[in-house]
Amino acid sequence: MNAEIDQFLLYLATERGLSDNYQLSTRSSLELFAHWSGEAGRGGVWSAVTPEQIGEFLGWRKRGGAAAATIRLHAVALRIFFRFLVQRRMLEGDPTEFLGVPKVERYLPETLSPPEVTRLIQAAAGGTPLERRDRAIVELLYASGLRVSELCQARLENLDLEHGFIRVVGKGNKQRLVPVGSGARQALERYLSSGRPELVGPKTGGEVFLSVRGKKLTNQRIWQLLGELAARAGLEKNVHPHMLRHSFATHLLQGGADLRIIQEMLGHADISTTQVYTHVDTRGLQSAHRQFHPRAKK
Repeated sequence: MNAEIDQFLLYLATERGLSDNYQLSTRSSLELFAHWSGEAGRGGVWSAVTPEQIGEFLGWRKRGGAAAATIRLHAVALRIFFRFLVQRRMLEGDPTEFLGVPKVERYLPETLSPPEVTRLIQAAAGGTPLERRDRAIVELLYASGLRVSELCQARLENLDLEHGFIRVVGKGNKQRLVPVGSGARQALERYLSSGRPELVGPKTGGEVFLSVRGKKLTNQRIWQLLGELAARAGLEKNVHPHMLRHSFATHLLQGGADLRIIQEMLGHADISTTQVYTHVDTRGLQSAHRQFHPRAKK
């Protein structure tokens, strides 16, 4: 069964351009199902899988305490995998044809307020190379709404500070141009002129943000860095890179930006993903209504 999984993952990588994380998650779901199927004596070949077995597997995961989001990932992975097998004529029938994908409650993203963002940025103030780097990182995350992976992969040739843009390579290797505000541009200029040169090492590449050893920063280090800065700023929230991305989108929407423009800047393929920020903004509207509308106080 593993041979088919390997072929499918190669297809996801080369033809669909999906991320490594997505491929790992899909492999995990498929291998877990294959293991469960074999252990339970239900065959061991994909052609023997029935709709009832898939339902049993998802039920087994639910009884085992798996989160609804995890069960949904399993269902989606199995559905696209079996479609692949049928399309490649490796299987005649699709046992997931009528499989419903469990709905998952959508949680509203937590954000920072503009004053909290200011405190976080101020916590990164300083004149050392690392302090200039950290200031540029926070400014850029908030100014452009980048994913942490996009920030770590940002390269010098993709920066156009003269015109205030950065070219971002996002999910599926899709490229987009994102504006860089004046605050982020100034922080980047300071870092690039008198911060980054001090961090360059013998094996340094073209990445914008470097570690103390001159290597590309990792996602984990950015998470750690924001936690350190949040503590320094006295913020009680668990600040992480995606919170700055959420804040970027929410504050744009609150300022009157069009949802389609925000979708483009975030690199969302589907507008429904961006629409979650309308619910975040609605909370602010409800709060204002309760505070100021005369009938809301009764």
